[in-house]
Amino acid sequence: MNHPPYLLYSDGEGNIFEDVSLYACGRSGWDAIPVENDEWIELPEGGQLYELPQRRGIGIDVKTGEMRLCEKGWAVAAFIPPAFTGTYLAAYETLPGAETLPLFCYTAAGWHNEKFYVTAVRIEKDIRQESAGFDEEKIEAGVKDLLSAYKHNRLVQHLANNCCLTYHCPAARNFFMGRWECPVPSSPACNANCIGCISFQPQEESIFSTQDRLMFKPTAEEIVEYTVPHLESAPYPIVSFGQGCEGEPLLMWKTIEESIKEIRKHTQKGSININTNGSDPEAVKVLCEAGLNSIRVSTNSAREKIYTPYYRPNNYQFEDILESLKVVNSFGGWTSINYFVFPGMTDSVEEYEALRELIKSTGLKMIQWRNFNIDPDWYLGKIGVTETGECIGIRQMMDLLREEFPDLKFGYFNPSIERINGNFEMDYAHS
Repeated sequence: MNHPPYLLYSDGEGNIFEDVSLYACGRSGWDAIPVENDEWIELPEGGQLYELPQRRGIGIDVKTGEMRLCEKGWAVAAFIPPAFTGTYLAAYETLPGAETLPLFCYTAAGWHNEKFYVTAVRIEKDIRQESAGFDEEKIEAGVKDLLSAYKHNRLVQHLANNCCLTYHCPAARNFFMGRWECPVPSSPACNANCIGCISFQPQEESIFSTQDRLMFKPTAEEIVEYTVPHLESAPYPIVSFGQGCEGEPLLMWKTIEESIKEIRKHTQKGSININTNGSDPEAVKVLCEAGLNSIRVSTNSAREKIYTPYYRPNNYQFEDILESLKVVNSFGGWTSINYFVFPGMTDSVEEYEALRELIKSTGLKMIQWRNFNIDPDWYLGKIGVTETGECIGIRQMMDLLREEFPDLKFGYFNPSIERINGNFEMDYAHS
């Protein structure tokens, strides 16, 4: 690429155009900045483009090299699919009175040589959520078969009717195709009040949750009934407590403990994982004693001062999530963080130093570099950040961490026990 992609804009009616008078740039924190040519990749399959109403794109004037607004239409951003991590946000200026953007990621996008480009890196070889891998006929057949087999199981009904058929959740779709990670939503309640919660938003908020939250407490019997057959028959199987359609699974630790014990009476296959906010280290210890194999703790930051105003925790503290990681590590389990990547915050020098300390103090084994689904302006305003400080770049930060922590794994998904115990770099292309 001999020059950056051209800026994209929308006419407000679903049509996207390139503005050849402006090169696309990126955004880091509050600032629009130029992006090196080699940081742009073709928009991956499964990616989409959004119009950003009441927002003007910021670009670099092709002739003068100065930054200016595109007045031709609304700004455009990209959704990049799982397995890819965005390195810059879309650069734009928000007009007064603009509505808050929905809970999606907003990656910088542009147009070059008849193709769309985005600022992203492929962080994960695993193909489990690639759009081309989903077979609609198999999914529909799987839904029909499992609903028939588990007529009275409320969890299977929830996964089928809500997660799979209504919200097209990739984890649920994979489950009904009989492969890989099996989702186990388990808690209707939560002990955090995350600003960007995808399953619950107060009525007075300016955004809406993207899906409905689980409305009942599953029993251990319901959990065991469909997870054991999955572990027995699926390739590279994982059972995962803690999903986007629920609250905090550790609030249901007694049910999960009972479930894990019962599952392991029937099968030793596969991995049992929990996706959690890590708020209750004592509960995590009990689950490890029952047979939990891995934990993924979600966080927007390795710094308490950034974590707390986003999560707004009830009856737990930032130190508890670190302790939960240490507990699983002490049992020889696999520890990941579900790290919400926000260019200009995640790659600040201050955050980088805090993350290094977190890795060393907890014995962290993996970072899942997740795209942060949130309106950038709204998020920074909500947590009270006006200055993000010096930044080193997402890609450069990844390189530095790889150099310092060669055993630390990078990815986007929970690894199977086969990857944990054997070849972590394997992919599932032929499974």
